[in-house]
Amino acid sequence: MGKVVMYSSVSVDGFVADDNDQPGPLFDWLSSGDVPLDESGYVKVSQTSYDYTRPYWDQIGVTIVGRHVFDMTDGWDGKPPGGIDHVVVVTHRPEPEGWDPKAPFHFVDGVEAAVAKAQELAGDRLVEVAAGEVGGQVLAAGLVDEVRMDVVPVVFGSGKRYFGSVDAQHLLDDPDVVIQSNRVLHLRYRVRR
Repeated sequence: MGKVVMYSSVSVDGFVADDNDQPGPLFDWLSSGDVPLDESGYVKVSQTSYDYTRPYWDQIGVTIVGRHVFDMTDGWDGKPPGGIDHVVVVTHRPEPEGWDPKAPFHFVDGVEAAVAKAQELAGDRLVEVAAGEVGGQVLAAGLVDEVRMDVVPVVFGSGKRYFGSVDAQHLLDDPDVVIQSNRVLHLRYRVRR
């Protein structure tokens, strides 16, 4: 089975969005370079960020998100973002009315079931868990192998926390990747078991 990786861009003070669910400048690094990161033509990063991010993106088989993110993005119109094969949505509600049952989205109740479904779908590829409430719940359940964050030089002061409402201590190893790039610091930590 592939590793479970919690990931997001994050402010220096630990937020993935402001109080109104807006990312503000957190994704500016994804359009501040001259190397295309995907086929859209919009996502362009520095060569340093490309060399770190593209191989990671290529390893992701499934992304796990919460229903809140799914609803905010309108389910990406039924097409998983970034060329990912499947999205597992953690929710206590059924899929939206009129949702295409052939879309590669899987609605699952609970984070343990979501990780199990994602690992089944991903095989030996990575399972990415979006940081925030669901990511924090997956971490608290002891199911995260690695934490990746793209730290952006901005202070929000308040908002949606990277680790959600986790209220217990979780030890991470020293960062095994620290890469400074244009308007972002890429970090990777393994979770201590």
